[in-house]
Amino acid sequence: MRFRTIPAVAAGSALLLLTGCGAADMTRQASPFANARGAKTVTLSVQSWVGAQANVAVARYLLEHELGYRVDTVQVDEVPAWDALSQGRVDAILEDWGHPEQEQRYVEDKKTIVNGGDLGVTGHIGWFVPTYFAKRHPDVTDWKNLNEYADRFRTPESGGKGQLMDGSPSYVTNDKALVRNLKLDYEVVFAGSEAAQITQIKQFAKEEKPFLTYWYTPQWLFEKVPMTEVRLPPYEEGCDADPEEVACAYPHTPLQKYLNADFAQDGGGAADFLKRFRWTTEDQNEVSLMIAEQKLSPEEAAEKWVEGHASTWRKWLP
Repeated sequence: MRFRTIPAVAAGSALLLLTGCGAADMTRQASPFANARGAKTVTLSVQSWVGAQANVAVARYLLEHELGYRVDTVQVDEVPAWDALSQGRVDAILEDWGHPEQEQRYVEDKKTIVNGGDLGVTGHIGWFVPTYFAKRHPDVTDWKNLNEYADRFRTPESGGKGQLMDGSPSYVTNDKALVRNLKLDYEVVFAGSEAAQITQIKQFAKEEKPFLTYWYTPQWLFEKVPMTEVRLPPYEEGCDADPEEVACAYPHTPLQKYLNADFAQDGGGAADFLKRFRWTTEDQNEVSLMIAEQKLSPEEAAEKWVEGHASTWRKWLP
């Protein structure tokens, strides 16, 4: 997601950062409120997918309305967000899908970042087909049969091959390697963003057309377009260690929070709150649905969720 992957505008006064495959230079783009000693300010990294926006929206609302902090947000891609966090340009990442290299470099070696605990949500990436198609062709849910359906998934963008639709090129995925190593007659085609991918999925579903897509859980779209996962070769520890040789499914990943080490130690009530922030997949999807489908602003969605879930969030307060 993300992700290993996933985009709407970040909540609040987010600043869009220029990022790439390498480390980002955060010295100019980052929030001026990050790592401000003695000030009641917090800067949160916002990833581009709506689930991450839901986390930040609720955390921001409670930090501001219950704890009296000023909260700033910065939208930045996954890997550069780790660089920003290490540099103290942001104080926290609330949803990480697993980045072993960054964990080793910043948590274990440099000790500039600390694990902030489980978010409470387990993420999983996979390949999905619409359930209406899976019901008619149940064998499509086994990857060994995908080549038999390649012509059904063909699009102008995929040429003479079947289309495997991915989201943003910035997401870390194994899909090109999987297609190659499993000898599948498919072409990975990027929609460009989570929002563009959702639009395409909805259009396919409206016309009841077959499609094969990279997708992930949790995600609110399943409530609108039921999808069934294709069984890839089972995941085993280490099977994805070499990105070029991957030939297995994606793992199920308990999503983690990470804090800047100085902020974790000196961030007072805000740091304590973010460490305690833990909710369920259902909670996250409820807020995500309000933002993405009902078109509420992140703040409006957070306020609505907070009003109905006091027994959950009061446990997070220091």
